Amino acid sequence: MFTINIKAQSLRLKIENESKKPIANAAVSSNNKIIGTTNLSGEVSVLNAEIKNNTIIISAPDFQLLSYTVNPEEQNSVTIVLNKENQLDEVVITAGRKQENINTIPSSVTIMSQKEIQQQSSINSNLSSILGNVIPGLGTTTNKATNSGQTLRGRQVLVLIDGIPQSTPLMNGNRDIRAIDANAIERIEVIKGATSIYGNGSGGGIINYITKKSPLYNSFEGVTTVGTTFNPLHGNETFGYRISQFFNGRKNKFSYVLGGSYDYTGLQRDAKGTPLGQTDGLSNSYQTNAFVKLGYDLDENTNFKVVYNFYGSTQKAKYISQAGVYGQTPTIGVRGSEPGENAGTPYNHNFMFTFSKNNLFRTTQLDVSAYLNSFQSMNRYVQSASAWYGPGQTMINSNKNGTRINLNTPFTIASLPSEITYGLDVLNDVTFQDLVDGRVYIPKMDMLNIAPYAQLKVDVLENLIFKGGIRYENATVRVDDFNTIATGANNTGSIFVEGGKIPYNATMFNAGLRFNKYEFFNPFVSFSQAFAINELGRILRRANENTIESLETDPIITNNYEVGFSSKLYNLNVTAAYYISTSKLGANLVDVGGYLVAQREPENVKGYEIALDYRFSDQFNVGGSYSYVEGKAKFDDGSSVYLNGSRIAPPKATAFATYKPSADWNLQLSWVNTGCRDRFELNSKGKYNNSEGPIATVNLVNFAGSYSFNKNWSLNLGIENLLNNYYYPTVSQYRALDAEYVLGTGMTTTLNLRYKF
Repeated sequence: MFTINIKAQSLRLKIENESKKPIANAAVSSNNKIIGTTNLSGEVSVLNAEIKNNTIIISAPDFQLLSYTVNPEEQNSVTIVLNKENQLDEVVITAGRKQENINTIPSSVTIMSQKEIQQQSSINSNLSSILGNVIPGLGTTTNKATNSGQTLRGRQVLVLIDGIPQSTPLMNGNRDIRAIDANAIERIEVIKGATSIYGNGSGGGIINYITKKSPLYNSFEGVTTVGTTFNPLHGNETFGYRISQFFNGRKNKFSYVLGGSYDYTGLQRDAKGTPLGQTDGLSNSYQTNAFVKLGYDLDENTNFKVVYNFYGSTQKAKYISQAGVYGQTPTIGVRGSEPGENAGTPYNHNFMFTFSKNNLFRTTQLDVSAYLNSFQSMNRYVQSASAWYGPGQTMINSNKNGTRINLNTPFTIASLPSEITYGLDVLNDVTFQDLVDGRVYIPKMDMLNIAPYAQLKVDVLENLIFKGGIRYENATVRVDDFNTIATGANNTGSIFVEGGKIPYNATMFNAGLRFNKYEFFNPFVSFSQAFAINELGRILRRANENTIESLETDPIITNNYEVGFSSKLYNLNVTAAYYISTSKLGANLVDVGGYLVAQREPENVKGYEIALDYRFSDQFNVGGSYSYVEGKAKFDDGSSVYLNGSRIAPPKATAFATYKPSADWNLQLSWVNTGCRDRFELNSKGKYNNSEGPIATVNLVNFAGSYSFNKNWSLNLGIENLLNNYYYPTVSQYRALDAEYVLGTGMTTTLNLRYKF
């Protein structure tokens, strides 16, 4: 913030970028009211009488928000330069449960802005694809309705919407990344490495979808999007459509965001035009999202918000799978229909109420949130299964409700600026998995978790920041008596298991240092832990003992050691990190007699990531990333085995080039490469075990372009698999199953028309 002086009746502003080019449509506001908008020359005049509290806020898309203090004397004409949005200067909420600059956080963080989300969603609106194509360390998309195998740094990731957990770690349904529509998201924060800051299930890190926010000033805005998706080379039955409408605004103390979207995906075909196999596919699927956020400011320090989000995605397939032969011929789609319910996510309800007060006990900030999440995942119907007798279809049901009390108090220690963030999390998670016909596959698991925590931040020296914290997990999972599901006729294979309570108590620590004096080298080092009651349902459903106490249900405690840095040198930005992630107990799923069983052996995962971008000019910039991860499980005799493909993704490289020939055009060409990986031998039957298949290199090129007709209308064109590559996604390769040996989609074009007012 800086001061400008005025003595005339009006103030004339000229808004420019760093290259001294005018910025049109920049909004000048005061006291939540827009008092002027710049013309094509970047100029605007505002009346002094409309400037309240001597404060002006200037905002423009793609530029950092600036605030000025105004003194009513002297000059009446000012030229102001707005800086481009710089990801290294952004504020992060997720890492410490309070707003903090990314340069002060001793861990790896990747942020996707709304502009980046919009650009990527013009190629593919599936969030699994968007994140897999961009985030270093995250596995690439599966081209399916699930994100099975899409781990972060070789471990499970906890997905949140505004802090509300979407993942089902008690029994992973792998549908949590696709939990909201991209148009409802303001930004995405990805915190990498073990962290227990939000509780159970974050061994690999956290993905937090921050939903759209209302404007800072009195206004009414809206965005309408209509579009279509199709295969331009083999178009028959591939046409899909999309419509999205969002409104947001503010009237004095009341603010709101309202909207929703409806999306239909047509038949997906491979590069040669053959319909894809339908195992957990997206062909002929419908996605629906409804979103409401209401806010009210009681005063300048106190407000509350109510958020509701509904998401549903189901497949009404017109084709069924015709199984191929792994390594030889693909599984393809043939016209037909399957019995049973439509597979997908029938519903995902999220509700949250938040109360915030910035001046509790003078300088203490208080945030209290109460939330609930009700989620159902419907798996596809199968004619026969190894896990139960006869045909069937399973569904995972998860109901969570919780309360988060979070406080932040600044203070000094021996003249050192400090602050402490502390509070209490209470979560009740009830998860179970039944067959549609009523058979119990996984009994109801009722978890109550009470977790107090505290996080200290101290400026030890000038520009040397220490962060350290503790969290105590006190959880109990209650399971009633149950019978395991029969694997043969007349209840063959079913055993009775006496239920009970499973207590979990663990203390999680974290500590880190970051030195941020120099932009050209901003290093950090950290240690962090995470807690997970991972895949407990899988352990229960394969129980071979008669009591809960006899089963191996110990939690996974993950230790993450990391060193990294960020660097800004002129127009070059670089971030890099090296990490080691260990756990005394693991949950690698291995094939034992046709069943996937959790391997509870010590694990060691390590890897590195690097990302960079270089801006040649305001018109042209390039960038890319590379990430590598490897992991092993170690046995008591000292031998070790590689973790399989469901955990460890192959190396991933990305690159992009963005060109803006004028203010109206924005063009981007991007490349995603997944490397090869061959770690496992054939079994005694001459086949690969489940998830141990070799992976061959895949290269995909995508294009995204937009043209703005004026400040209201724009057209977006996205082309996925621009070169129409004929390939098998990594999940099809490593799974090593005939039914899942499915090709990737061929060239797909998306065309969206947007109207913004």
